[in-house]
Amino acid sequence: MTQPSQHTFLRTLLDEASRPFRGGGHFAYHYSRGKLSSDSIFREILKRGLLPAEARYLDLGCGQGSLFSWLLAARKLYESGYWPQDWPAAPKPLSLRGVELMQKDVDRAARAFGKDHPVVRIEQGDMNKVDFGQVDVVTILDALHYFDHAHQRDVLRRTRAALPPGGLFLTRVGDASAGLPYHICNWVDHTVTFVRGHRLARLYCRTLAEWVDLIKSFGFIVETDPMNEGKPFANVMLVCRVPA
Repeated sequence: MTQPSQHTFLRTLLDEASRPFRGGGHFAYHYSRGKLSSDSIFREILKRGLLPAEARYLDLGCGQGSLFSWLLAARKLYESGYWPQDWPAAPKPLSLRGVELMQKDVDRAARAFGKDHPVVRIEQGDMNKVDFGQVDVVTILDALHYFDHAHQRDVLRRTRAALPPGGLFLTRVGDASAGLPYHICNWVDHTVTFVRGHRLARLYCRTLAEWVDLIKSFGFIVETDPMNEGKPFANVMLVCRVPA
């Protein structure tokens, strides 16, 4: 099969990943397309080969499951041979479990994936209360700052306990020491969350150095990478691994 240009490939991947949400209504479909096309972290986790070849996933604060649809679409295109030559192989999810506090998002996910999907399971729940089980990858994207510092520490402790040697914890946080970009991030956060039908009373943020020190205290090796792609934000991706 002819190798696609990156632009053409990403457009095809976006179409494939957002297709399941057509059945969830106008908002679900366009929200997924907007998020997956505008947020560079989805592209970068594939392009950089951050994820294991085969893995069990737990996404905390998963929303309507856009990350899961992205991973499944990537694997489908990879197996069909339609994949950039200079990208690592697409990961193969063995199970995709999501936990989401907002019932509306869980309902959208149910309409997108169906109730009997062989890999995907998204449930309504609070990450501060649910059992994480045992998985290979835990993701918390832009959600750790929604609850207080004591709960942050507890979630990180339980995340570490859920992962085996070599396991991966992937998160993205805002750097509270970044000045104006940090305040812009918070404004966008409040706006997007309001559009999704929820209001944030308060955010519990930290500086990047504080986030890194906190996560390292639970035994992770932490790598940091700004994840803004030219936008005036203060988002940083943290790639946190359990020593093998």
